[in-house]
Amino acid sequence: MHLQWTSWLSLAVLCMYVWNVMTVGRLRMKLGVKAPSMDGPPEFLRAVRVQTNTVEQMVFFFPALWLCAMWASDILAASLGLVWLLGRIMYALAYLQEAGKRSMGFLISSLAAVALSLGTVAGLIGVLK
Repeated sequence: MHLQWTSWLSLAVLCMYVWNVMTVGRLRMKLGVKAPSMDGPPEFLRAVRVQTNTVEQMVFFFPALWLCAMWASDILAASLGLVWLLGRIMYALAYLQEAGKRSMGFLISSLAAVALSLGTVAGLIGVLK
């Protein structure tokens, strides 16, 4: 079983997460927020929230992605995963500007994650037939 599209997408998601981590680190240095403090100016706090929320979402996303790839389709999983990734990027860029702007990216990524789960269910039901 070769799941190359889902594998590439997974690497892209990990790169996005590294970007989140580097954004927090860059702002930590720029704004003088010394580790281990998680408190600072609003700009720093928004970056920390982006990183934290992304980790929280990845806990649901990665199993849903790989289960969909295994039980439904590699291309379907990677396509929905790409929608999730683009939603997370939208979420991050909007949230870094202003907390109130984050909703659309969050909605897009959440719907993509649910669609991955539904793809898994459809694939599993297909096995039962």
